[in-house]
Amino acid sequence: MARISVCLALSLIAAPAAAETIRIDWLERQVTPPPVQSNMQARPERLGLDGARLSVADIATTGRFTGMDYQLVETVIPPEAPFLPAAEAALAQGARLLVVSAPAADLLALADLPAARDALILNTAAPETSLRGADCRANLLHTLPSVAMRTDALAQFIVTKRWTNLAMIAGTLPEDLAYAEAMRSSLTKFGLSLAGEKTWPFQSDLRRAATTEVPLFTQDLPDHDLLLIADERGDFGRYVAYNTWLPRPLAGSEGAQPLGWSGVVEQNGAAQLQNRFRDTAGREMAPADFAAWAAIAALGDATTRTATADPAALRSYLLSDRARIAGFLGRPLSFRAWDGQMRQPIPIVTERAVVGLAPFEGFLHAVNELDTLGPDQPETLCTAFQEGP
Repeated sequence: MARISVCLALSLIAAPAAAETIRIDWLERQVTPPPVQSNMQARPERLGLDGARLSVADIATTGRFTGMDYQLVETVIPPEAPFLPAAEAALAQGARLLVVSAPAADLLALADLPAARDALILNTAAPETSLRGADCRANLLHTLPSVAMRTDALAQFIVTKRWTNLAMIAGTLPEDLAYAEAMRSSLTKFGLSLAGEKTWPFQSDLRRAATTEVPLFTQDLPDHDLLLIADERGDFGRYVAYNTWLPRPLAGSEGAQPLGWSGVVEQNGAAQLQNRFRDTAGREMAPADFAAWAAIAALGDATTRTATADPAALRSYLLSDRARIAGFLGRPLSFRAWDGQMRQPIPIVTERAVVGLAPFEGFLHAVNELDTLGPDQPETLCTAFQEGP
């Protein structure tokens, strides 16, 4: 009888208390992509969302031991529908932890809503460096690398290869212009410069004419070791490859690409994450998927460490030196306290392999070498984080 009582007592002690439900909102603004010259690579239907779903499944495992039940509430807004009413409805229904895939303008409008003042918003899709600079918001953190982080990573790669003669071809779309400007700044930052630059002029379909048009277009570029491509939507870069007047490697939006994530990342346990993602999504994990996965992984780590779902407490933890999030990139992920950007290594990848991982050896920093990628604290134009949430 005594043995039964002891066993019963132990079972009562071991029995978990009722789990606390932690609501995480996925808020996505769908955008109709403009037409491009090739539709070989269609945008995945659940880009980003697949990463979020996998991450919730991952943190649920820990949640079963810590008494936390994570609930993902999905709101997907079609391109023709207004964004803010849907965001306001989610906030009115209790959303306080929001993982968002939306253009920069929608992100800022959401962050500026009075109802979102005490919320914690994580950006997984907008790469604009200005969102981490002059347009930053104290309630907005970023798990997608900024454009400047990616171009800084590529500039470091170029330095390690000792390629000093560089040329660039840039498209005319806003994101191409932003990438080209960031690339110029990164080259200057690391002591490099462009020997020549051209703007992509073709509006016609080059699928049949690339072998004749591209050599003529690139013939007057000065001699160069590497040709940089600023083509963020993948419109024309594929037609430049192997058609240039001089036989030179490509980098940037084509060739060796600096990306937040890629399906070819395999080291540091990444193969396990890749396999789980392929099993659940049926495709390769894209940078937007990883950014969504990392956002929810960060929330899972923060709620576990702080034992609360209070947005202010989670923000404080994530911006502190205590936050160290496992991200399968060889170094822990964390957030910069001055602009809310997640620190992460940037893989330099081709279609088949990782050819480098920034920051590279020799690029030193007084505090954290990951802060050599993107604007550092002395350079930041963000003031919102100095004022607090």
